[in-house]
Amino acid sequence: LVAGGRNREGLNTATAELYDPATGTWTPTGNLKDARSSHTATLLADGRVLVVGGLGSLGVVATAELYDPASGTWTSTGSLPAARISQTATLLASGQVLVAGGQDATYAFVGSAELYDPATGTWSATGNLASAVGFHRATVLLDGRVLLVGGIGNNHVRFRRAQIYDPASGTWKRTGRVLAVRAFPAATMLPDGTVLETGGAPYDDLPTASTLIYDPPSENWVATGKLITARKVHTATLLRNGQVLVAGGVGVGGVVLGSAELGTRQAP
Repeated sequence: LVAGGRNREGLNTATAELYDPATGTWTPTGNLKDARSSHTATLLADGRVLVVGGLGSLGVVATAELYDPASGTWTSTGSLPAARISQTATLLASGQVLVAGGQDATYAFVGSAELYDPATGTWSATGNLASAVGFHRATVLLDGRVLLVGGIGNNHVRFRRAQIYDPASGTWKRTGRVLAVRAFPAATMLPDGTVLETGGAPYDDLPTASTLIYDPPSENWVATGKLITARKVHTATLLRNGQVLVAGGVGVGGVVLGSAELGTRQAP
């Protein structure tokens, strides 16, 4: 399911399409209720998709919608307490969705976090982040906690420590000191429970090729093999064979990349 975004004219769109891997074809499905871009989309446990926030026609929005694959239609659900963009939205083991950080309607970075309950369609506040941040990445660890890495804070600050959310207590804490600060990285959970952080941009906004591994038990970061091409705002997807596919993004000089590369975790 691909929903919303911007069209060739740079305008927000409400259209949505479905891709069928079996045939390699796309078909239209029901339109979003509100045209939006830079939102989050989270697959819920019951198969529906929750779209939250982003940029609407009148600025940053707080609205949320649910897509039902059975009917191909969207319905409005409870709105966030406040408009938000550049946040993360992560499915928890409880079936709730954790929306964390991002920017408000004035584009100031925020440290608040909210929980969405699909059973009631409502939001409730949970613990504030250790630091306000946006353009970060969120990964669910094997024990159900959520790791936030990378991102930008107010006054363009980058953070040397990641943050971890504990659903049991609803609280955040800072974790191991990273070897290199960066924004717009990608974060991928590996089969052994470690998290791979690739690329991104340090203080000068130039993309980096460096990659790091986070080990949850020790809360330590270690450097690993560099990417072939420095990039930020890319994707990094775990494949069934254990390799990680890194694709696209923005390279040095602001060039939009069409290249892709495969990474393999080597045994220690």
